[in-house]
Amino acid sequence: MRFDHLPLTLRQLQYACAVAEELSFRRAAERCHVAQPSLSAQLAELERGLGITLFERDRRRVLVTAAGAEVLARARALLLAADDLVDAARRRADPLAGALRIGVIPTIGPYLLPDLDPALRRAFPELELRWSEDQTERLVAQVQTGDLDAALLALEADLGDLEHATIGVDRFVLAAPASHPLSRGRRRLKIEDLATQRVLLLDDGHCLRDQALDLCALVGAQELGFRATSMTTLVQMAASGAGITLLPAMALEVENRRAELVIRRFREPAPHRTIAFAWRPGSPLREPLEALAAAARAAYVEIT
Repeated sequence: MRFDHLPLTLRQLQYACAVAEELSFRRAAERCHVAQPSLSAQLAELERGLGITLFERDRRRVLVTAAGAEVLARARALLLAADDLVDAARRRADPLAGALRIGVIPTIGPYLLPDLDPALRRAFPELELRWSEDQTERLVAQVQTGDLDAALLALEADLGDLEHATIGVDRFVLAAPASHPLSRGRRRLKIEDLATQRVLLLDDGHCLRDQALDLCALVGAQELGFRATSMTTLVQMAASGAGITLLPAMALEVENRRAELVIRRFREPAPHRTIAFAWRPGSPLREPLEALAAAARAAYVEIT
């Protein structure tokens, strides 16, 4: 390992990464809470120290050079490692104190967090949970880059190389208007009962849509032309008689509180999704996140 003077600082690398993401020196300076002349001077010093040009800029635009793209990829990894070092040091005293940034998908957040968040705060009173709602693909990317510490996701989605701890199982149910033939009867449905049916689904980007599509393909059901952007819209369309849909059981108390839809459950093994906390491999927060997941698992049993 070399111990001589390095021609760069972590702050300079932060500035460079901000410019690369914003493609604007002004916006990057605002994001980094520094005056633009200061940011420009630090980047000029960084370029001199490295002996390469990171950015091409004129009055209209900023572009990352080919050499800059390679250096900035390494800079992001270095900054992520520095963040991990700081987190590890801070959590030596109390690994379950301070702030945790956790993402959650829209088909879980409104239904689970109102009960789960208070339960976790009671279990870890020194811990501050900062929740961020987004779709699976973007949450996975944010966890991988270190913008989030973890995410609450469905395990059936593509989580890349993220590590995880399972929280519980959320079964799917059929939701149908009272006028639909499948709304009649008390026996539990077989998946095959969906054959030839036309089903309302969520829009692209929701992992729940992908799971429902897989189920429809398995039994020969078809998707209706309308795609909902939220679970609430999906339920309202089904209640209006537009079609049937599949809902996660955890959403029923909120979305069917007026009992506008007839709910039919499936025989076991019922279609389901697996709720899990996921985090970056090698994260220094692995132990506190596993403890958080264990508490969430216990709370989930009581909630459901």
